Amino acid sequence: MEILETAFMQRALLAAVLVGITAPAVGIYLVQRRQALMGDGIGHVAMTGVGLGFLLSANPVWMAALVSIAGAVAMELIRWYGRMRGDMALAMLFYGGMAGGVLLINLAPNGSNSNLTSYLFGSLSTVSDSDVVAICLLAAFVMLVTVGLRRHLFAISQDEEFARVTGLPVRALNLLIAVTAAVTVTVAMRVVGLLLVSALMVVPVAAAQQITRSFKVTFVLAVIIGTAVTLAGTVTSYEYEVPPGATIVLLAIGVFFVLTALATPLARRRARALRDAEAGSGPGCSVEAGGLPQTSRPANGVKV
Repeated sequence: MEILETAFMQRALLAAVLVGITAPAVGIYLVQRRQALMGDGIGHVAMTGVGLGFLLSANPVWMAALVSIAGAVAMELIRWYGRMRGDMALAMLFYGGMAGGVLLINLAPNGSNSNLTSYLFGSLSTVSDSDVVAICLLAAFVMLVTVGLRRHLFAISQDEEFARVTGLPVRALNLLIAVTAAVTVTVAMRVVGLLLVSALMVVPVAAAQQITRSFKVTFVLAVIIGTAVTLAGTVTSYEYEVPPGATIVLLAIGVFFVLTALATPLARRRARALRDAEAGSGPGCSVEAGGLPQTSRPANGVKV
């Protein structure tokens, strides 16, 4: 294939696959915790890291990772101790991160707003070999955490108080989720862009939830959707010279609407099967209005 003959597209496709896997893998925990916009906030903070990378003549990906991690930890501390004014502190953190990035990149000897644009919206042609190495290492960390600790992370995402009673280190795991989300933002910024990365963390998960009922199946399907739309968006961007980030996000939203349309007949079929099972098992089977037995459904409607 012609698309695989160019070195920059080989790098872009590899980066797209890693982004498609890692973004939904972290996003599913953020969605469960009702922190769907956390990735957007981290993306704002990461702009300071990009600007700092240009100013210090360092790799912007690694600098963005360090600054994003610091910002994510600050967000968690604000969430714990901010109380009534926590939202104001977060707003200042987000907008300060964006302003800092613009200022630093313009102070850099070879920096300009045009350099920042490729990080804000993604750029296929600017993914370098060093970027690919950084993305691979960061993606490996993300998958190690999200898959290796999935039971612990699922527990605190469902019910922090119950997880604390069972002896899990809730605060440490909360910080780990925040740090992993920050790393994911850094992984995705070269393909999707900092302003759109949050959508790739959330939309594939929301799409998968339309037709799945268990956490495990939702996780797998979200990753499949994320990988498919990033690859399709990258190829489309190459063929038609359109922005990769916007293309990938619009494809993900399109998948969401398709699965939403399919969800209604599936839900009716599922409800009919449950009614038949209830009628066959007699009055001893208690079924919720949502369609799952009360003993098999957690508070937010997702089975492990």
